[in-house]
Amino acid sequence: MQSLESDSEAEVALIIGGGPGISASCARLFAAQGMQVAIAARAAQKPVMLELEAQWGVRCYTCDAQDPSSVEKLFGEVTADLGKPRLVVHNIDGRMEGIFRKSITEVDPDLVLQVIKNSAFSAFLVGQQAARVMADNDEHEDGHKGSLIFTNASAAFKGYAKSAAFALASHGKSGLAQSMARELMPQGIHVAHVPIDAAIGWKRNDGTRAHWLAGEAVDDNMADPDQIAETYLYLHRQHRSTWAFEVVLRPWLERW
Repeated sequence: MQSLESDSEAEVALIIGGGPGISASCARLFAAQGMQVAIAARAAQKPVMLELEAQWGVRCYTCDAQDPSSVEKLFGEVTADLGKPRLVVHNIDGRMEGIFRKSITEVDPDLVLQVIKNSAFSAFLVGQQAARVMADNDEHEDGHKGSLIFTNASAAFKGYAKSAAFALASHGKSGLAQSMARELMPQGIHVAHVPIDAAIGWKRNDGTRAHWLAGEAVDDNMADPDQIAETYLYLHRQHRSTWAFEVVLRPWLERW
């Protein structure tokens, strides 16, 4: 495996939401492409982050993404350690135990608020800091100052029954991304929104893929996080004459 050597000229990528799926795949791919990669989570010492640090030279940071001061501190630390990020991925969808399969008449209002804070509000905080940092970035030859990518779920455009909290949070994140794209893209900052209409099959040590709830991946019926990461890299490298705002990803077998 390729580890990253320090290079002051390398692009800096920051991933918020450290886990073994999309975030880990992005971290490995970005590092393999020569970027200096930072990844942040509430628990920076979780096994997947320690592995990324040891094998890929990824810098790990502690951040509570729903706390404004914690997010501001994260961007300050990453900028001081590695340089100003040119690629920021917000990969927190806010889902938590107790929000699904709950009737609107029985869902816990405190849980609803917590889901919104985990998802849409944390996306706002990350987006705000990314916009402030990228606004001061030097322009590439094509005028590109950086990319901000928001991971979302199919609940961004489909409000499922008995899933009010998640639909509310996901729709909020979608609206935030759209507003930011309209504001920031004319300033040279590419904002992309990626709803993933699928279960995501994480790779295990034996090479097979599975989802904690949906079971084993069979015949590519689940989204592959490595392929999602490739899409994110492609979005970051798009020419500004053809910037994509929204890319919906779903396996070939997924019903719309």
